[in-house]
Amino acid sequence: MVATPSAAPGALPVQTFRQRLMAMLGLCFVLVMVALDQTVVGTALPTVVAELKGFSLYAWVGTSYLLTSVITVPIFGRLGDDHGRKPFVIAAIILFTVASMLCGMAHSMIELVLARALQGVGGGMLVATSFASVPDLFPDPHERLRWQVLFSSAFGLANAIGPSLGGFLTEYCGWRWVFFVNLPVGLLSVWFVWRYLPRIRHAEHKPSRLDWPGALLIALFLGGMQLLVEWLPQHKAPGLLALIAAVAIGALIVLLWWERRCANPILPLDMFTHRSLQPLFVLSLVMGFCMFAVMYYAPLMFQGGFGLSPNQAGLLITPLVVFITVGSIVNGRVVTRLPRPNVILYVGFGFFWVAAFGLTQTTLATPHWLIVIIMMLGGLGLGLLLPNLTIFAQETAPRTQLGVSTAMLQSMRMVGGMLGTALIGTFVSHHYSAGVADYLAAQTPAQSQWTTTLADPQILVNHTVAQQFTSAVTATGANAAQMLIAAREQLVSAIHSGQWVVVVLMVFALYMVHRVPPLQLKRRTVKVEASHD
Repeated sequence: MVATPSAAPGALPVQTFRQRLMAMLGLCFVLVMVALDQTVVGTALPTVVAELKGFSLYAWVGTSYLLTSVITVPIFGRLGDDHGRKPFVIAAIILFTVASMLCGMAHSMIELVLARALQGVGGGMLVATSFASVPDLFPDPHERLRWQVLFSSAFGLANAIGPSLGGFLTEYCGWRWVFFVNLPVGLLSVWFVWRYLPRIRHAEHKPSRLDWPGALLIALFLGGMQLLVEWLPQHKAPGLLALIAAVAIGALIVLLWWERRCANPILPLDMFTHRSLQPLFVLSLVMGFCMFAVMYYAPLMFQGGFGLSPNQAGLLITPLVVFITVGSIVNGRVVTRLPRPNVILYVGFGFFWVAAFGLTQTTLATPHWLIVIIMMLGGLGLGLLLPNLTIFAQETAPRTQLGVSTAMLQSMRMVGGMLGTALIGTFVSHHYSAGVADYLAAQTPAQSQWTTTLADPQILVNHTVAQQFTSAVTATGANAAQMLIAAREQLVSAIHSGQWVVVVLMVFALYMVHRVPPLQLKRRTVKVEASHD
């Protein structure tokens, strides 16, 4: 067995080229697992919700994962800095794999949401530790960017096959295999990481006590905010909503008070006021919002609005995720050669804005080749933006806070994703149901009886429910086909409205790109020390 000793604080253990290659392969398998989960679930989700009959919890499948991830990322970012990242990477892979199995075994939407929340804990641990392990292995940014081609290739492989695989498995094997596909990848990840990834700890001081009160307050604030977003349009009891709002606001106030006084805060507030880090955190939040708003609701538009099969929708989404990788690879080749690397952020912004605007104009009559180009531009924009946010943050933050800063950047992206999934979901659901109600009210009074049935978009992706609806409506002498066509048009219109939110928000993102201070990616000389078992 290849030894993977712990290095002294601040020292990099001596490793051969083969050991570093194998360690990176292990981290690549981790990335493949997370990327597969993100891409296959989005394509399969309309079918999952239709079978389990729970469109009201559509957004929760994504937000429960993101909510628990956001809470765990800063915790394990700090623990990785203090104790070394390897044991947490291994534990995270095991937890993520087990939770994936539970997702595939779910028999109700509540079970699926809870299993996704557990999966989010593992995903948060992975994000907090695996991404920060790369600068541990390669402190020099130029060398790191060359090695990150492996990361980009792995991410690209997962993204290339993810949407199509999700559509294929959903259509021919059943949606449960969308989650079971993580099992073999998880086993490979554990073996490579356990055998080859070194344990490196940068902190020279004794590991600090973890800020558990801060973690609890974050959970209360984000959980309360999430419930408010979901329940406010559903007209829940005003007293209950007021109580949840009070808990969320109170948790935020106490969190800010506590983190200023805590010796080892889980959220170092000084980082949010750091001139270089602050715009990067805000950009990560905004891009997380926009990315998840596209990735979760474009498949719903293609399947529910355009009537495409899961496999066909997966093929249309594939260019988006594939070109995230293409953009990352291009970025790695170009960014270190630019005298002003910040320019690449403007280019990435431009591509993604054009794609977001293009989605607002996409209809059933839009040629598929044009949708593919829109998806390609969106992926290319994300591929030029997201890696640079991480690189810029890692170059700006102190080495002893590398894990915390990387974790906070990923946390902000997840908070943005949570908000994007929930807010756009609420927005789409409200506009769709209101549009359907208005359409039926404008028809004959007899058709208004179908408002409740058509207000749930699952009828547009579940063929069995659609056939039952058609039989029932036809028996009354009404035109069921025309009603379904109108419902699809209302869903497309609602999703277009959601994408307009993304277009407007990207204007604010441009302002934040302008605020990122100029950065030079300089070579770093690292002291290498031999370590002993």
